[in-house]
Amino acid sequence: MSTEIQNFTERELNRIIEMAWEDRTPFEAILFQFHLTEKDVITLMRRNLKASSFKRWRKRVNSGVSQKHLKKRNPEITRFKCSRQKAISGNSISKR
Repeated sequence: MSTEIQNFTERELNRIIEMAWEDRTPFEAILFQFHLTEKDVITLMRRNLKASSFKRWRKRVNSGVSQKHLKKRNPEITRFKCSRQKAISGNSISKR
């Protein structure tokens, strides 16, 4: 795991975990905002979730329900987020 992962604030960690749990947020969005690869996100989730929660998350990500991988995503979905959310910018964390 890169040293960059260890330098996240608690707020940033919470946002990464939240994005990882969201079905419609692909790993590419996490890579864009936080510079974490899918492998880094998996490691981060393993370290920050209970074992049972991590297993549930991995099962969901690898199921047909999740759209975490752009290659598996329906081509009609053209956004990372709900249309009612604020725009995602290049900032690490959007202002609330």
